[in-house]
Amino acid sequence: MSDLQAVVDRVEIEALRGEFTDAVMMRDYGRLALLFTPDGVWRMPNVPVELEGQEAIRAWGRRVPDVVDFLVQNTHPGLIRLGGDTASGRTYISEVGRALDGRGAQNYAIYHDRYQRTADGWKFAERVYEIRYEDSSPLPGSPPRPAEDA
Repeated sequence: MSDLQAVVDRVEIEALRGEFTDAVMMRDYGRLALLFTPDGVWRMPNVPVELEGQEAIRAWGRRVPDVVDFLVQNTHPGLIRLGGDTASGRTYISEVGRALDGRGAQNYAIYHDRYQRTADGWKFAERVYEIRYEDSSPLPGSPPRPAEDA
C-alpha cells in the first residue's frame, strides 16, 4: 500500500467517524445505518443494546425520540490501524444528554471499531461502545428554548 493510499484511507475513516456523530446528533438513523456494512454490528453493552444489520439500526433509531430528550456527542480522534481492505480503531467520546424521564447522562466512552472497505467507501463492520465514566445526576441546565417561547 502506498503512503498516499494510507493517508487517503485514514482521512476517509475519520470522515466516516465524523459522519456517525453527525447522524446521531441529527437523529438521522437512516443515514447512520448506511454507514455500516449490510451485516454490520453496533454493540452498546452498557445500555444494553446489540444491533445487527442496517434495518435493526434504523428500527432502533425510530425509538430514540421516545426515550431521549437531547444528546450532544463530541468525538475525539483516536487510533486507526490499517490492514488493506480492513482496519481497526478507537474513537474517544464525551456525551451529555437527558432522557425524557429526566435522567441526566454525562459519559466518557470509547468506540472500538472494525472498518471494511466497500465499493461505497469505508464502512463500520462493528462498533462497540464502552463507557468508562458515567454520571446520571440530574443536569442543571437545559437546551435553549426557541426565541418565540422566551
